[in-house]
Amino acid sequence: MTRPVTVVTGGSRGIGAAVCRRLAAEGHDLAIGYVHAADAAEAVADEVRQAGATCVVVRVDTSDEAQVERLFATAEERLGPVTGLVNNAGVTGPLGRLADTDTAVLRRVLDVNVLGVLLCARRAAQLMAPRGGGAIVNISSAAATLGSPGEYVHYAATKAAVDALTMGLAKELGPDGVRVNAVAPGTTDTDIHATMGAPDRARQVARRVPLRRPGHPDDIAAAVTWLMSPDASYTTGAVLRVAGGL
Repeated sequence: MTRPVTVVTGGSRGIGAAVCRRLAAEGHDLAIGYVHAADAAEAVADEVRQAGATCVVVRVDTSDEAQVERLFATAEERLGPVTGLVNNAGVTGPLGRLADTDTAVLRRVLDVNVLGVLLCARRAAQLMAPRGGGAIVNISSAAATLGSPGEYVHYAATKAAVDALTMGLAKELGPDGVRVNAVAPGTTDTDIHATMGAPDRARQVARRVPLRRPGHPDDIAAAVTWLMSPDASYTTGAVLRVAGGL
């Protein structure tokens, strides 16, 4: 049987890296997109290859249309027809109230989390729909429904847009055999918190989580892998919340 070929954006670390490792173990060949951490992306690629998968690594800013086109073109040229997309690349900007957030931060968060997700989803749809099948999983956030006041309302708003995209595109592509779903993680223990200026945030938030712990990237990767698999063949338009009860 032909191996699935999946594009994973933001695949160099955190949730994206865990998704790459899990999909490779499940028999996917992978195109790993990254924007800054080249060494980390290559390290993930090495793990993927050790699992028996074929892999390419592509530097890509997902908010740039030409770079998105190059990402998918490279995947198709090196691996074969793309059958899956994990739309994982995302940014938050520093923690803080909306009133104190710079316009440049707002613009970058919108560009990556909304425009970037749209550009990748559009390219995947253009490739998959004529072939009659495929799977897209968008990485949303529990913040989409919680709002994240005092932390990153702007980020929460972009993830609500991801949820709307997921539901609408699922209905649009369903007749073409392409499934579109999302996973909405809660606070997950990755280095994104240090990047936003709060390295201890995952442990602090865990006190409010019914399961009394932050998520682990593998928790999210397991949900993504299920949605990408034939076991989820009748699941589309779903936003699967993996948030410890929040």
